[in-house]
Amino acid sequence: MLTLSEAEMLAAIKAGDGFEAMLEDHSLSIKIEEYVPYICTAIHAGGRLREELQSKCLLDSDERQIEEDLFTDELITSFPITLCVHDSRYEYDLNRAPNLAVYDQAWGKEVWSSPLSPAERKASLAKHHRYFRILKAILSELEQRFGGCLLVDVHSYNWRSRDYPVSPLFNIGTAHLNTRRGKSILEQFEGRLADIALPNVDNSVARDVVFKGNGYHSYFINRNFNNTFAIPLEIKKVFMDEFTGEPFPLVLDAIHQGLHLAVMEAAAAFNDKFKRAKLTPAQLLPNNLDNAMLFVDKTLYKLANNFQTLSYVNPINLAQEKRRFLGRRHYEPQFTYRQLRIDPYEFKEQLYSLPVADIQDPTIRALYRDVVNAYAIKVELLSKVGTPDFLYNSMRYYGEPSANDIANAEFILHAAALPDADVEVEEFGAEETKRLFEEAAAALNIDCKVIISAKIVAQAMVERKNILINKNAKFSKKALNALIHHELGVHMVTSFNAFQQPLKIFKLGLPGNTYTQEGLAVMAEYLSGNIDLNRLKRLSLRVLAVNMMVKGRSFQQVFSRLSNDYQLSEDAAFTKTMRVFRGGGFTKDHLYLRGFRDVLKLHQERDISSLMVGKTGLAYIDTLDSLIARGVINPPKYEVPAMTVNRTGHEPIIDYLVSSIK
Repeated sequence: MLTLSEAEMLAAIKAGDGFEAMLEDHSLSIKIEEYVPYICTAIHAGGRLREELQSKCLLDSDERQIEEDLFTDELITSFPITLCVHDSRYEYDLNRAPNLAVYDQAWGKEVWSSPLSPAERKASLAKHHRYFRILKAILSELEQRFGGCLLVDVHSYNWRSRDYPVSPLFNIGTAHLNTRRGKSILEQFEGRLADIALPNVDNSVARDVVFKGNGYHSYFINRNFNNTFAIPLEIKKVFMDEFTGEPFPLVLDAIHQGLHLAVMEAAAAFNDKFKRAKLTPAQLLPNNLDNAMLFVDKTLYKLANNFQTLSYVNPINLAQEKRRFLGRRHYEPQFTYRQLRIDPYEFKEQLYSLPVADIQDPTIRALYRDVVNAYAIKVELLSKVGTPDFLYNSMRYYGEPSANDIANAEFILHAAALPDADVEVEEFGAEETKRLFEEAAAALNIDCKVIISAKIVAQAMVERKNILINKNAKFSKKALNALIHHELGVHMVTSFNAFQQPLKIFKLGLPGNTYTQEGLAVMAEYLSGNIDLNRLKRLSLRVLAVNMMVKGRSFQQVFSRLSNDYQLSEDAAFTKTMRVFRGGGFTKDHLYLRGFRDVLKLHQERDISSLMVGKTGLAYIDTLDSLIARGVINPPKYEVPAMTVNRTGHEPIIDYLVSSIK
């Protein structure tokens, strides 16, 4: 980190320069990525004592850390402007007035082996004064630029060693706050804090319960700045062992993510109430891609780019085993598979060595952690292809049908055939299908190749910038239109949108991208008026087939149920059964119906266009919205055609069935 003198820091602030630097004596650090109307401080985060005081201090570092606010500086790293103090409060306490800032006794213990000399006290107080000069310079600049600013001062408090009758997770001190003037800001902040979910920790938010916020830091700001709203926040030390200082990473990370959102929305509320120029919450955060993020993104993509699940899960002796099974029904197919071309242990070792923790933004950091964890499960899945352990890992990665999924599938399968339904003639072979796909791609200005293939199990699929058509495929007009909307209108559109993004993670795919992608693709079939009852029943049979396989039914039993009870042809029943038994038990197929239900419901409630930026996941839609608004990623260049036109050609019975999927 850059090292600057106080004069150099003050000059940079006055000039409006962005910088990140440590003060030359390492007592504090400042980060100004860009000027925004809010700042976060951590004035008790440090534990340093200058060398001349170390031999005189009766308390060792372990004793001192109990009353210091360890990790509070980490909780604010994601904000554009931060001011963190690295000196111990036992040297000088910034939350006490200058005449009280240097302790003789603290928390019932003598601090020094002998009284400090006037020179030693003067040196400590000089640091105290210097901090407030720097803080004053920052707040003056922000008030001049924006007409006011929000300051959140983050502290932590001990609760195991204290006898508090009530100990909230978050305590806001209001002694120096105009709570009437800042009512909407405080309510927004408290509401977001209350939403934070922590592992095995109850959450509560209170005002003035364990601390009232009457420290000198807030007093100084309130006395000198009429338009700065300073919130002192105390966080219960549930994120660490308060006696040893050992952190609890999962809790610390969850608080970091939640605090990030809470401060951002409080800053937006402050901006709405007091500023002339309105900024959205997203505009209050920097839009630059930090170097750590870019390094992780590039390295992860290089590592996982050629990771094609289906190429390892699809049997290489499919045609041979199909002939054997159909020739003698009690034969259990013995599928064989391609050899995995990577060392699973080495792959996971490389995954977990990625410096994801260096990414400052906690939301983006969590996103990359989720992707890393998902790929670790995926490689474990592929390393078990053809073994009994494959099913377990498939259920870890894709899940299994819930009771609700099964009920939805059975509901659709009970629907009687539509009385006026036209008989669909399969008039389009592979060549004609190829031509129509090419015409549709040209209409969308998507420069992709359409290739007839003998190597795929599905009727059609997207592979990078290619659409593969099964050489034996035959389609009716409606089925072909549905397929074009499914494969080209969603899978290829999102692939091409991913190519437009500065982050390669959207080419790889976020966790849940299969469920989301297939849900979007089936929704496109529906919105375009090209889904029929037979298609809904086929999706429902996938759910039941997966469920039967998970419950231990044999290949022959599932095949017989599909062909006898649901009148599927031998070819269709074999294909559907093979899809769920390949690899050793592949549960992916149950996600189509569930994904359709969830994506359609969300589409009816809100804008979901951010899901089209690449291979995204439904759980990350709010994060994607924020990243687009901040300019971190690009909005989708290519649109899903079915979502941009009025729905046509719908049958009331189909609409009823779809609306009844719960």
